[in-house]
Amino acid sequence: MDSMETHHFDIRVYAENTDMMGIVYHPNYLCFFERARTEMIRKSGLSLTTLATYDCHFAINEVQLRYFYPARLDDLLQIRTKIGKKTPCTIIFEQAMYDETNKLICEAEIKVVCVNNEMKPRRLPEHLF
Repeated sequence: MDSMETHHFDIRVYAENTDMMGIVYHPNYLCFFERARTEMIRKSGLSLTTLATYDCHFAINEVQLRYFYPARLDDLLQIRTKIGKKTPCTIIFEQAMYDETNKLICEAEIKVVCVNNEMKPRRLPEHLF
């Protein structure tokens, strides 16, 4: 996958994701964004379990979220993910969540650090993005 390419991931909102008002509970947006990042990695030809066999794991270093509108029960959401910046040990994922009308629901900028089994920074695999 080209590092400039935007990955699209669709997800439906279920009751388990919402509060009593049928609105997505705020930490669940992070879960949705994580699923989208994981599928983007999978599309590049790797899985998190495969990366782990190479002593490569991802630790979240920084998260920025901006909520614009609530996502609701039964909404079909699309998460668009791209690589914002990459260093030898880090990736900044830029993610945006849209509803079926293409209205921006939430944005995230998530910095991940590649670490080894001892939780020390290590270089990203060359063939990743």
